Amino acid sequence: MPGDTLPVHVSRDSLHALEVPDAFETDGSFDIGVVNHGGSVHVHIHLDDDLSEIATVEAGNHFVDSESKRAVHVSVQGAGEATGTLKIASAYGAETRYVTVRITEPDEEESTVEVDESLSQPQPREPDAGGNGAATAALAASPQLVVLALGVLALGVAAALALLVDEVVVVAGALAVLVGVLAAVYIALAGE
Repeated sequence: MPGDTLPVHVSRDSLHALEVPDAFETDGSFDIGVVNHGGSVHVHIHLDDDLSEIATVEAGNHFVDSESKRAVHVSVQGAGEATGTLKIASAYGAETRYVTVRITEPDEEESTVEVDESLSQPQPREPDAGGNGAATAALAASPQLVVLALGVLALGVAAALALLVDEVVVVAGALAVLVGVLAAVYIALAGE
């Protein structure tokens, strides 16, 4: 959120006239508040090279309806200070003004955390609200069940393909999967 607004008045005293302050200072992103007191107008905004190092404007040209307001956001990225010139022109350069903009480092906010004795005590554990805690614990305690489940799934897929395709190669593949599943189950059970 921008904290500051640079005021710009267009056509208040005469057609396309610009009223802007000579200088503007901020410590972060800001808005350029364009107030049009006359007929519809285009307003051009440009940051010089020094400001462009840490800031960007959302667009260069802005159409402002008659008797209306428009906010143009200038985003400041990163840290650091910069001083440069912001060029503002109305009606394709009919009037041009320059504002010296100084971007400063934001003040550091002190944040404190109070620590008391209760943090050194063990905290009670809350039961798992997801309901999957028991199933996950059972699978973690017995990885053989995971191997068995995946083997049965692979065997089912291989059997279904063997029935659907009815080719010798597919039947041989299904038998190879069966042998692999049986070997995995034997190894898993022997590892206990």
